[in-house]
Amino acid sequence: MRARPPRGGGNARAIFRKGVTFIGRKWLKQALTALVLVFLLSAAEVLPAASAAYCPREATAVAAGTRYLVPVGRAVGMKIVSDGILVVGMTDVTCAGTTASPARSAGLKEGDLIISVESRKVGSTQELKEALNDALTDSGEVKITYERDGSEHIAVLKPALSDEDGTYKIGAWVRDSMAGIGTLTFYDPTSGVFGALGHGINDVTTSELMPVASGTLIRSTISSVRKGESGAPGELSGSFDLSDEFGELYANTDRGVFGRADAEALGVDVSAALPAARADEVKEGPAVILSNVSGDKVDEYEIEIKQVSRNSAHSPRDLVIEVTDEELLAATGGIVQGMSGSPIIQNGKLVGAVTHVLVGDPTRGYGILIENMLDAE
Repeated sequence: MRARPPRGGGNARAIFRKGVTFIGRKWLKQALTALVLVFLLSAAEVLPAASAAYCPREATAVAAGTRYLVPVGRAVGMKIVSDGILVVGMTDVTCAGTTASPARSAGLKEGDLIISVESRKVGSTQELKEALNDALTDSGEVKITYERDGSEHIAVLKPALSDEDGTYKIGAWVRDSMAGIGTLTFYDPTSGVFGALGHGINDVTTSELMPVASGTLIRSTISSVRKGESGAPGELSGSFDLSDEFGELYANTDRGVFGRADAEALGVDVSAALPAARADEVKEGPAVILSNVSGDKVDEYEIEIKQVSRNSAHSPRDLVIEVTDEELLAATGGIVQGMSGSPIIQNGKLVGAVTHVLVGDPTRGYGILIENMLDAE
């Protein structure tokens, strides 16, 4: 029987707002949406439950050169501005009684990244609209430079004069930014670098990684939880103030989001740093996660690492985990959307982060090894 796909946990389904603009029209009202990572569920062996294995640092043997990181587990807002204008859909424009999409006819597709119009670089949807209007010539054609699969291309198109409102349109929906709530995994007190999510932020329409030109952290608070059930994953609901920014994002990768911030601004205790575990140090058995499922409080919860895969480079699914903590099960039903990035601690070391929840069993999910996550930093 075919298994139902799991969804990204927190975020796997990080709750993100999408700002989509139809060129030539007003901005659409921003709405909450979900980032969904789809893959097949494989069976995991059921192991006996045991107590959590969170040991103090002084009781742990540490190899020379080991990196020390502060496990965070705090939910924060993230605002991302893309490096270019992402094409997220096509639509037809009615012009002189006929309908057509100039963008589609010129060869543009969902997932393309618009870089410039007539050699004029554009970094926002507003800049794109202004550049298109300024570039119109007697021929009615404009030259757009876009990126697809890492290579630059040029499309020449004729914006259509819409019968609807008398403005020129290219027949494409585009996006230049996203904002939402995610969970911080670690903070490096030596470099000031933080890592979050354990997987990338993908555009909900194209499933492509959102290319980051800039981004910031925003203070947030978890206000409520919808408990997960079989076939209906739960989620954290929260709020954030877009004007209260701290910390900068510099990378959105398939194994996490990374940036820099001041320890005081993040509210982390640098003396709580733990050694980052090598992949071969992570074992099947008891562990704990740190997670923020109410207000701004971070708590420790017991889990069981059911399976460890050390040959899954570039994958956020190195670990199969199960929530065993009665308090967390009562509050959330297990892993819910919004918990991705929650750090996993075993034997006094930071070993990974939660990344996904299984739709068919919210008590179980996936995690990424910290070694794998750090390789993408």
